[in-house]
This record gives sequence, structure tokens and C-alpha cells, in this order.
Amino acid sequence: MITYNVVSSKFWTNLLRGPTALFFLIYKPQLPLFPLHSSFFPSLLRESQVMAFTVVWFIGLCSLLHCYGAHVEASHQIFLHLQSHQNTTATHQPYRTGYHLQPAKNWINGPLIHKGIYHLFYQYNPYGAIWGNIVWAHATSTDLINWVHHEIAIKPSITSDINGCWSGSATILPGGKPAILYTGIDPQNRQVQNLALPEDLSDPYLRKWIKSPHNPVMTPIDGINASSFRDPTTAWKAPDGKWRVIVGSKIDRLGKAILYRSKDFVHWERALHPLHSSNNTGMWECPDFYPVSVDSPVGLDTSVNGPTVKHVLKASLDDTRYEYYTIGTYDLEKDKYVPDDGSVDNKSGLRYDYGKYYASKTFFDSLKNRRILLGWINESDSVQDDVNKGWSGLQAIPRTIWLSKTGKQLVQWPIKEISKLREKSVDLLSTKLKAGSVVEVLGITASQADVEVSFDLPTLENLKIENMDPSWANPQVLCSEKGASVKGSLGPFGLLVLASKGLEEQTAIFFRVFKSQERYVVLMCTDQSRSSLAQDLDKTTYGAFLDVNPLHGLSLRSLIDHSIVESFGGQGKVCITARVYPELAIYDNAHLYVFNNGTENLVRYGQLRRSRYLIPK
Repeated sequence: MITYNVVSSKFWTNLLRGPTALFFLIYKPQLPLFPLHSSFFPSLLRESQVMAFTVVWFIGLCSLLHCYGAHVEASHQIFLHLQSHQNTTATHQPYRTGYHLQPAKNWINGPLIHKGIYHLFYQYNPYGAIWGNIVWAHATSTDLINWVHHEIAIKPSITSDINGCWSGSATILPGGKPAILYTGIDPQNRQVQNLALPEDLSDPYLRKWIKSPHNPVMTPIDGINASSFRDPTTAWKAPDGKWRVIVGSKIDRLGKAILYRSKDFVHWERALHPLHSSNNTGMWECPDFYPVSVDSPVGLDTSVNGPTVKHVLKASLDDTRYEYYTIGTYDLEKDKYVPDDGSVDNKSGLRYDYGKYYASKTFFDSLKNRRILLGWINESDSVQDDVNKGWSGLQAIPRTIWLSKTGKQLVQWPIKEISKLREKSVDLLSTKLKAGSVVEVLGITASQADVEVSFDLPTLENLKIENMDPSWANPQVLCSEKGASVKGSLGPFGLLVLASKGLEEQTAIFFRVFKSQERYVVLMCTDQSRSSLAQDLDKTTYGAFLDVNPLHGLSLRSLIDHSIVESFGGQGKVCITARVYPELAIYDNAHLYVFNNGTENLVRYGQLRRSRYLIPK
């Protein structure tokens, strides 16, 4: 049975100009926001014309800023010949999103909430839609949906950041005072850590920031790789009264989270051992370390620990551009993190998102007692395409994140505030989805929708379900080999989004069910191979195994926004984000279908909730 709930929503105008780092009662993660151009959003609130964006590159919260200087390991190339002080002249913008935060051009940092106001700082390039000239831009919101943009918060001005102000995180100190730790690039192109504090705490928008005279507060000494020492996390306070913080690093192929301690948040001492490390993982960017409750989805302050608490350690691996996390125990006495048995910290481990999602950060939302995850979605086209568009990169929809009931993985779901964008709901009658059928969902703007589908599967015992081959260990490879066009018995079935009328273009999000001994295995895929007629695009097919029992039904939610498709399977147990650039399926020429390319007539669909968001063209 499929449930389509369609809601027309108000245009997310204010979101789109792109904060990258949010401040929550605890300034934490650096987040990537979306690049938006002011000319596209006339109602976008902005405090100063100085912040009028031209061409922007938007980077993830924990941005990947490490390519400054010939002797520093670089993950981003600087294309000086492509940089410009002029606004983009592109008027045809079919790929600009309607309800994702997308500034005109920028990257992002850490979020926090302070006195009921969310702050998002993002790494921003004032001069081009490519990486370079990075500063910290700043936006605030009361609902994580509508944003007001302020003047630049942090820019190169002192010796320890003269060559760049890179990623960092925010922490709330006693008395409610926010503090930012960020990576700066010094004259020798070394990566060092700096401290910044609000100039005026009575200003609810925290518009002015001053840098500590003690900067840099952490330097790459005693064997630390000076070109791989970045992205300080939100700090936490242990029972001994000292603050702890970790910084991502590596030695050769050994990725590590270097641990520092401080009594006053100014003078930091390096611990004799890292919080955790792992061989053959390479550089750990944008590390994140936080507690989760074992018996409740309620979020926890970063300093909480105890018998009903587990900890999560996430690292963005520079080598693969994927993020992996483990769940484990934080030993306070040894100041060491130990992953649980079966929780592996390498490329076969768990991921927040199995698609295009990187440089993420979480923060504790003390206002609503939840932990929020923010992540960066980069482009899948060329650098020259980005220059032509005038923008690059955007922020994924903020997600609430918590520990599953099994305690073996995290669960994510779009924040509830997104419902503010919904305008109407439409329910369709339950219908059998026959083998080989493709059914169009009508009555919505398919280029901008929030679709929830529930597939109700009948008894499976007497069906000829494909057996699971033990060699099929890599779900992404399996999805590539068994794409949406490859018939199976129970599947593929799911959605065809951003599809053209003749299905020349389509992005398929679907499930397959296999039989493995006495249990069923569910595969979830996002197939981008036919997403666009254009060439020279990244059309990777993504996939993951979904830990659910298909006898209880399979649910799928997809947030569709012109060139973004964020999909949540099994009520958020698997998330896959795709970036696609159709040439035909744009604006009103985009279509949405439910399909079943299996041989069994056993998938039915019912109430399909569709959400439509209105955006000017």
C-alpha cells in the first residue's frame, strides 16, 4: 500500500540564501548550506546590502577547507581564472532549489542555538562559485526554515588565519556565552586552531565576533601533520571540570581524532593519546562526537554521559568523500572512545547517508530537546557549469537524529518544521500495483514535492523470491548491477522522480527483496543512470541494505526539489541523497510515477502524500 500525501507549501524564500553554520545552545557542527542568489528571492531578508551574494559556493558544515598553499594537502582546487566579482548573468535556473537552503555562493560551518535563535555560519566565497577566499558568513532563524542574513562573522585578519578561515564548531560556555573554535591557515600554510567570541552578548543576533589575543590556541607540534590538522568539534565538559575537544588529523594512512583538554577554553593541552584512531582510513575531516540516549529519541547535551548513554563518533573521510560513523562507549577515566562490537570504522561501516552527503555536523537543540544533523550536498556537474550557474553547493534539509531501538544504528527524519511548507494534502485510493506497471501521480508539481509512500506486501512464503547470493556484500555495486530496469521477482518497485513524460529521463528510488536462509534482505537503491540526457555528469547509482522486516511493509519518503532528491527508507533507517540535472524533466515538465518492475503482482499503494512547494520561475 502506498501513501501519497501532497502538500503545496509556501516558498522557502528566506532559507535559500545560505547560512552554513548553525549555533545551537551548543555551537557545534559546521554545516553546508545552499547557495542562493538574492535576485531569485525578492522576499529574502537581509540586514545589509553588503551581503548581496553574487556567485557562491556552498560547502558543508564542516567544510572541506584544506587546499590553501602548495605545501598543504588540498582537497579543493582553487581556480583563480574562474573567479569574478560580478554577479552571474544566468537567468535560466532549472536546478536552483525551492526549499533547500542555498546561498548565492558559499561553504559552511557550525550551528548553535542561543537565546531561542538558531545561528548558522557557513564558509562563503564572496568572489566566485568555486572554492577559495573563504570567510564565515552568518544567518539566523527562529524555526530552521526562514533565515535572516547578517554581515560576515569571521574573515582573515590575524597572523593565525591570514591565509584562510576554515571550518570549526561552536560551544556554549557557562553563563550562556557562545564560543567558536575554527581552523585558520597561517603564513606558513600550517593549519592551526583559533578562538572567537561574541563582541556583544546583549545582541541576540551575535553579529560581531572578536578573535582571542591568545590565538592560535592549538598548533601542529610534536609530530602533528601541519597540513592535516583541522575542523575542531563542539567541546564537551567532563566531571573533572575540564573541557575536551577533538581535531581531525592523520599520520600517513592512520586517521585520528586528536584530543585536547582545557580548564578555561583558552589554554589547551594535547592528550597523550587520541580519542580514537583507525588504520587505512586517511584524513578525518569534520569529526563529530556526541551522546545519544539508549532508551529515548530525545536529544542530549554534548557533555552528557552515563549508563543509559551511548556515544557516536563520525568522520568525513577525505580519501573517499564519504562519511562513516560508529556507535560505542566513551570511557571517561581513560578518555578513550571504544566502538561497540560489530561497529566498524572503515569504508564498510555505517553512514548517515549513502548518496551525495558530506562534511556534516550535529548540534543539540536545547529548545526542543533534539539533536539536529546538517550536511552539505555538493554538485555533480563541472566547475565550469558552476561558474555558468553562478552558484555551487547547498545544505540538506535539517534532520532529527537518534539511536534506533536496536542500538545498532542511527535513525534520521526531516525536522517537523518542514510541515510549515505544506499547502494541501491529497490522498489516493489504495490500488494494486501490477507487475510491470508504471502509474503517474497527478495533481502536483513534481519538480518540488514531499512524497511519502507505504508499500504493503502480502504473505511472502509462497512466492518465488530471488535468493541472496553471499557474495553480494556491497549494496552500491548490487544496485548498479540490478538497476531499476533489471526485472526481479519482488522488485524493483518504488518511485520514478524528476521524470520526463516519455521516461527518457528518470531518477528511480526503489526496493528489492531477497531471500537469505530464514530471513529476508531488503535493498534500497537510488538509480541516477537515466537522470539526465546531459553527458559529463556524475550519475552514480547508490544503495544500502535496509534493516527491516518487509512483512511489516516498506516505507519511503522522498523530498524532491528540482535537482535534489533526499530519500528516507524504513522510517529513516537508510537515507540516500541524489543530485541530478535533467534537461527535459524541469519545472512543469517534471513527472512523478510509482512503478513495479518485478514479476509479482503484490505491491499495492494507497494514500500518497505529496507536498508541493511554490517557487517563482
